[in-house]
Amino acid sequence: MKDTAVSLSASSLLGALALTAAMSTSTTANASPVAQPANSEKCYGIAKAGKNDCAAGVHSCAGQGTKDSDKSSYVYLPVGACAKIAGSSLTPGK
Repeated sequence: MKDTAVSLSASSLLGALALTAAMSTSTTANASPVAQPANSEKCYGIAKAGKNDCAAGVHSCAGQGTKDSDKSSYVYLPVGACAKIAGSSLTPGK
């Protein structure tokens, strides 16, 4: 059962990262916050450096995250997907 949960978490994270990459363009072209897509939610703590959709506090623009898994940076995911990813949160962390 534990292997299934780990496998689900890993595949969910890979799917989220693929979605993030697909939704993102180059950092310079995305100099402002990304508009929130319909049926999506902000998922904090899972974005790779430079692949965030936006943030709370540290910076306000897409692609400006400077570290992986920053608890204040988020990416948009389909509603319900964030809760399935280990280390994610629907609210910004500190």
